[in-house]
Amino acid sequence: MMWWGGMEGWGWGMAIVHSVLWWAILVVGIVLLVRLLRRDSQAGGPPAETAVEVLKKRYARGEIGKEKYEQKRRDLEA
Repeated sequence: MMWWGGMEGWGWGMAIVHSVLWWAILVVGIVLLVRLLRRDSQAGGPPAETAVEVLKKRYARGEIGKEKYEQKRRDLEA
């Protein structure tokens, strides 16, 4: 019984270390899961529009005239 008597202080210390380690693993796991879910949701979105597509939409809505559309399209395609 001498061995257990010398280790009395380790009982509570190990319990505290175990608890802190458990919570740290849990928090890290949740953070990694949230990052994974955010990355997957962003990857499934529609592709970004090109500048020419935006220009075509502006022309179709009447925001710019034909001359300006042609000039900007040539600039973008060059």
